Amino acid sequence: MKHTASAHDVYRHGSKALDAIFAPESVAVIGATERKGSVGRTILWNLISNSFGGTVYPVNPKRSGVLGIKAYPSIADVPDKVDLAVIVTPARTVPGVVKECVEAGVAGAIIISAGFKEIGPDGVKLEEEILAEARRGRMRIIGPNCVGVMNPLSGLNATFASRMALPGSVGFISQSGALCTSILDWSFEENVGFSAFVSVGSMLDVGWGDLIYYLGRDSRTSSIVIYMESIGDARSFMSAAREVALAKPIIVIKPGRTQAAAAAAASHTGSLTGSDEVLAAAFRRVGVLRVDNISDLFNMAEVLAKQPRPKGRRLGIVTNAGGPGVLATDALITNGGELATLSKETMGSLDEILPPHWSHGNPVDILGDADRERYAKAMEIVINDPSCDGALVILSPQAMTDPTQIADELRRYARGFGKPVLSSWMGGVDVSAGERILNQADIPTFRYPDTAARIFTHMWRYSNHLESLYETPQLPVETSESMASHAWAAGIIESVRQSGRTLLTELESKQVMAAYGIPVVDTRHATTADEAVAVAEEIGYPAVVKLNSETITHKTDVGGVQLNLRNADAVREAYSSIRDGVARHIGTNGAAIERHFQGVTVQPMEKLDGYELIVGSSIDAQFGPVLLFGSGGTLVEVFKDRSLGLPPLNTTLARRLMEETKIYRALRGVRGRQAVDLDALEDLMVRFSILVVEQGWIKEIDINPLLASPDRIVALDARIVLHKAEVTSPPRPAIRPYPTQYVGEWTAPDGTEFVIRPIRPEDEPAIRQFHEKLSDQSVYQRYMQTLKLSQRVAHSRLTRICFIDYDREMALVAERESPGGASDILAVGRLSKHPGTNDAEFAMLVVDQFHRRGIGTELLSRLLDVARAEGLSRVFAYMLPDNEGMKSVCTKLGFTISPDDDLLHAEISI
Repeated sequence: MKHTASAHDVYRHGSKALDAIFAPESVAVIGATERKGSVGRTILWNLISNSFGGTVYPVNPKRSGVLGIKAYPSIADVPDKVDLAVIVTPARTVPGVVKECVEAGVAGAIIISAGFKEIGPDGVKLEEEILAEARRGRMRIIGPNCVGVMNPLSGLNATFASRMALPGSVGFISQSGALCTSILDWSFEENVGFSAFVSVGSMLDVGWGDLIYYLGRDSRTSSIVIYMESIGDARSFMSAAREVALAKPIIVIKPGRTQAAAAAAASHTGSLTGSDEVLAAAFRRVGVLRVDNISDLFNMAEVLAKQPRPKGRRLGIVTNAGGPGVLATDALITNGGELATLSKETMGSLDEILPPHWSHGNPVDILGDADRERYAKAMEIVINDPSCDGALVILSPQAMTDPTQIADELRRYARGFGKPVLSSWMGGVDVSAGERILNQADIPTFRYPDTAARIFTHMWRYSNHLESLYETPQLPVETSESMASHAWAAGIIESVRQSGRTLLTELESKQVMAAYGIPVVDTRHATTADEAVAVAEEIGYPAVVKLNSETITHKTDVGGVQLNLRNADAVREAYSSIRDGVARHIGTNGAAIERHFQGVTVQPMEKLDGYELIVGSSIDAQFGPVLLFGSGGTLVEVFKDRSLGLPPLNTTLARRLMEETKIYRALRGVRGRQAVDLDALEDLMVRFSILVVEQGWIKEIDINPLLASPDRIVALDARIVLHKAEVTSPPRPAIRPYPTQYVGEWTAPDGTEFVIRPIRPEDEPAIRQFHEKLSDQSVYQRYMQTLKLSQRVAHSRLTRICFIDYDREMALVAERESPGGASDILAVGRLSKHPGTNDAEFAMLVVDQFHRRGIGTELLSRLLDVARAEGLSRVFAYMLPDNEGMKSVCTKLGFTISPDDDLLHAEISI
C-alpha cells in the first residue's frame, strides 16, 4: 500500500476512521427478523437487495436463518471479521450488544434503536454505558435513534428508508430522521444525487465535526448539506467546518430562529439549542452558509458546484419582460444584494444592439420579441461590465420566443468570465427542453426569477465569509512588556476574586483594558470628598464623578449620571449626593453602606464629538465568550445596531464584524464628515478579543461608550463582571486562542539563538521565504513527491498552513532574528491529530543550510512535549527509507522504526 504523509497541510489524506461505517466490507444486522414491517427486516432487505458488494450477517438468537440467509446467535458467533454492526434491539439491551461488538473487534456501529436520552435520566444512563464500552474498544457509533446511513456510490443502504438514494456528489447529514425520508422523496423528483446520506440521531459519539471532516476528505463529495437541530460539541464543529469550508461548500439549514421552534427542537432531540444570533455568527466565522428553506439548501449545493463565486453583491439582469425583472430586483435588494450600475460604455454598446425602447438601465429589458442573437449579445455585454459581479438571464415565453434555441445559444456563457451566470426559464413544460440544455451546460436554472436572485445573494454572502478565511491578517506584536502587562491585568482580576467581589470598579476595569493596549480616559479613584476635589483639579474641569459600587444588587443610577462639574464645590456636592443617594437606597445601616459604597471615580468630562460605540462580551452556553460591536450610548438597547462574533479576532475578522452594523457606514465618513481611523478601531477590537480569551474569569465586559472620532478612539466607560466563586472552571472559547504556553527560547550548540513558538496566521510571508530556501531533495523527502515552489507557496495553501486550528493540530516554527531585524523562520514541525483517535502524526522541514545543527531534534522534542500536554497517546510518522536525517532524530528521541511497505514507520507512545 502506498502511503502519503498526512501532516503536510492541504496534501494530507489521513486515516479514515469512519470507513468502517461508510465503506464496510462486512455488515452484521443485530436484531434482524422476518417479521413484516419491522425495522430489522427492512434494514436487512435493504442491505441485500441493493448493489452492496460486501457480506451481510443476520444476528438473531432465536432463528437459524433470516430472509434465506444463515443467522447467528450473537456477534461472537459470526465466523469472519465484521466491520459494521447495525443494532436494532431494544434500548435496554444495547449496552450489552455494544460490549459484545467491542470484544468481537467490530470497528463501527449504527444504533437505530430509540429510547435513550430523549426519554430522560434512564436513557442518559444507557448512553453513558454504551459510550464507555465504545471508547474501550475505539469503536465509532452513529446514533442512537436514527434512520441509518446510505452510501449510494457503493450500494450500502443501512437504513429502514423505503428506497435507496440516487448516487451523486452531495453529502447530506440530518439530525431529523423524519426529514431524511422527506428529503429522499424530494430528491427523486428533483434528480438530486448523494455521495452519502446520513441520519445522525442524537449523536452519542460521531458528531458534526467527525462527519464534516470525513466528507471533506472524501474525493467523491463536492458539497456538504446539513439539517441541524442542535450544535452539540461546538468546538469540534467549528474546527472541522473551518478547515473543510476552504475546499468544499458547507450549507446548513437550522430551525429554531424563534423561541417556539427552539423549544420544539429541544424536546425532540433531548438537547438544548443556543442563541440563534450567536450561531449565525459562528457560521460566518468558519465559512458556513446558512439558508432558510430546503430548496435553497440543495440549490446552493448545485450552484456552488457549477458556477464560480461572485466577488461582490452586484447583479446584472437580462430579461425579455419587465415584470420578472422587477420581481428579481426586489428579491435581490431585500436579501442584501445590489443592482449593478452599468457603465456608459456598456450602455452605449447596448444601445447599438437593442431596439430603441429597451429599458435603458439594469434590469436590461431586451423586449418580448428578443431572439437568440439579441439575448446572446446583450448577455455578453452585461457580463463583461466591470461593475457586474454576476448575471441573471430571464426568459418569459412569448409567441415570438424560442426558449430552446436561446438556451442553446447561451451555453457558451456558462464559463470563462470568472463570474456566476444564473437563469430563470419561466413557463413549465414549454421551456423544459431549454432548461435541460442550460443545466447540462452548468448554468443553473430556476422556475422563478426571485428565487434565482435570492440564490445569488446567498452566493455572495458565502463568498464574503470565505474571504475572511483566505486573507492574511495582522495581529498586534506581543513583546515581553505587553505580556507582563497582561499578567498584571490577571493579577487585578485575581485580587478582586480573592476579595469575594464579582464586579470590578470602573478604575479597575479601565486598568485591565489599558494593560491590553486599549486607550481609556484618564480615571482616578477617590475615597473622600477632598480627595475627589484634588483629583478633579489635577485632571482639569469639567470633571465627572461616579460611584464605585461593589455589587449591582442595588440600583445605583444616581452614581452613574455624568455630571458636568466645573468647580470644587460641585465635586463635593456630587460626592455627597452619590453617597447620600446610596444610603437612602439601601437604608441607614452603617455596615450595609460600607459594604456597597467604596468611593468614587473621577474623570474628565469628555465632549462627545465623535461616534458613540459599544464593544462588549458575554458568555453563550454553547460557544463560550461572544463579542459584540455596534452603536453605543444611552440608546444602545433601543437601536440594537450590533453584530456578534467569536474571539479571538484578527484584523480581517474585526473588519467583517464592524461591516455587519449600520454604524459602520458612518464610521467610514458620510456627508462630508471625516472617517474614523478604522485601522486603529480594528486593532482595538483585536486587543479586546485577546483580553476576553486570556482572562477567562471574565463573565461580562463592555465599553460603553467607546468614543470614536477622526482624531482618537477612547473608552469613556468600562465595566467588568467576573464569574461567581462557585464557578471552578471558566467557559472555554469555541475557537482555541493562540497557545502562548508553547512559546520558548532555545540556543543551538553553535550559539545561535532561536524562538520556538506555534505558527501564527501572519507568518504567511515568512513561510513563503522559508520554502524558497528549501532544496528539491528536502522537499521530496518531506512530501514524498515532487512539488513545485509555485504549488507550495500558493496563497490558498499557505493560508491553511499558517491559520490552523490549535485543537486539531500544532505547528511549531523555529525563528531567529535576521541581521536586518526581521524574523527568519528556519524550521517547521507539525503535529496533526487524527480524527476519532488519540494519535497524532508529525512531520518536519528544516532549511538545508541548518541541517545537522540540532534544530530538528529540538523541534521534535518540543512537539512531543506538546503531545504530552495535550493528552495524546501515540505519535507516529512515515518517512522514505533514505531519509537518514529523520531516522537519526527519531532514534535519538526513542521512536521505534519499522518497515511499512515501501516506507518506514516511526512510532512512540506518550
